[in-house]
Amino acid sequence: MTPPVAHGRGDARALAAVRLLHTAIWAFFASSILAIPVTVWLGQVVAALWLSVFVWGEVVVLVLNRMRCPLTTLAARYTDDRADNFDICLPRWLARHNQRLFGTLFALTQLQLGWALLAG
Repeated sequence: MTPPVAHGRGDARALAAVRLLHTAIWAFFASSILAIPVTVWLGQVVAALWLSVFVWGEVVVLVLNRMRCPLTTLAARYTDDRADNFDICLPRWLARHNQRLFGTLFALTQLQLGWALLAG
């Protein structure tokens, strides 16, 4: 993995801060998506609904930004690097396929949650 190329010392620090923040936010939403089926399975449908609300909020943010995280735009100010993971601390393959992978998982969790709500 090639480290991001920043313009200057201050830019390198700003880019590192954006990457860490982006990674922390990604971890929250990814773990929320993974927790939804667990909470449904445990019968905690209200908790699953709250997790879904948080993720739907992120979906709205992405849609309003043409499916691009606003932190990606912010990180781009501090580097010329445009690798798939220039803006986040993830392996390149995961950064490249992140929306497809977690979008599919989220859609499946919403089907499971909907089924639980109808059955319950």
